[in-house]
Amino acid sequence: MTTTPRRVLLAAPRGYCAGVDRAVITVEKALDLYGAPVYVRKQIVHNKHVVHTLEERGAIFVEELDEVPEGATVVFSAHGVSPAVHSQAADRSLKTIDATCPLVTKVHHEAKRFAGEDKDILLIGHAGHEEVEGTAGEAPSHVQLVEGPDDVDRLEVRDPSKVAWLSQTTLSVDETMETVDRLRKKFPLLMDPPSDDICYATQNRQVAVKELAAEADLVIVVGSANSSNSVRLVEVALEAGAGASYRVDNASEVDVAWLESASVVGVTSGASVPDSLVEGVLDLLASHGYPAAEEVRTADESLIFALPPELRRDLRSAAS
Repeated sequence: MTTTPRRVLLAAPRGYCAGVDRAVITVEKALDLYGAPVYVRKQIVHNKHVVHTLEERGAIFVEELDEVPEGATVVFSAHGVSPAVHSQAADRSLKTIDATCPLVTKVHHEAKRFAGEDKDILLIGHAGHEEVEGTAGEAPSHVQLVEGPDDVDRLEVRDPSKVAWLSQTTLSVDETMETVDRLRKKFPLLMDPPSDDICYATQNRQVAVKELAAEADLVIVVGSANSSNSVRLVEVALEAGAGASYRVDNASEVDVAWLESASVVGVTSGASVPDSLVEGVLDLLASHGYPAAEEVRTADESLIFALPPELRRDLRSAAS
């Protein structure tokens, strides 16, 4: 064991973003108001602990709407859905509550606007991710998926002067801009979205982990395997100089062998992770002789999103 003084660096911001907080509270309030069961299409956010906790309260998570009884209440996840899903819900007389993150909704509006201008849309993101499927569904005949810089050479568009790019909100900022740079070399007239699509929370968490990674022998990222922004944090930590970095769902997944040569341990979490899971990792480190964590703060977040309007309306009615 190294004799270098041990330290724990705790990234801030970390954990829940405004969109995740809104989505989780939406399901909780819906259960309180309508009673169980409340159905949720896909995982409300990409975190196993959050999903399990809501299941215990009476939420039922389904992959598709044909699993929801006709006329039941269903919540759409923070990642958004396509117009086809909204139509299917209407056909089945489902009571819908749309918990799509407002920042994702913004990207949907941009897709519709670009498609309305008959532009080809190059959507940077990961195939199969719910957010990508929802955004692409707004204008399927205009969207091509670009998973990274290596995809650029194969792209063909109808008119190189009418091309725009959008992106999944939870990507690595650096990777996304590398892809945009490659796209711009191929399509010099490429149009940008009106504002950066990378979510403020994704960006803030990546900046924070970069700050501590340069000093850390080990960075532990708390987050689920299907959480794109959590997986990216591991990559960002390694690129920023961390000796090693691993993703865990909770403290039980930390391999104590990782600690053997780690004097400085960095800890952070993805945007869909409750802070109780981070506290569990800090408690584990304390049990192995590490001191109290030093917070490394790179930004303050104060953004709060209002609950979905349909839920706010029913809450007002119930209170009156």
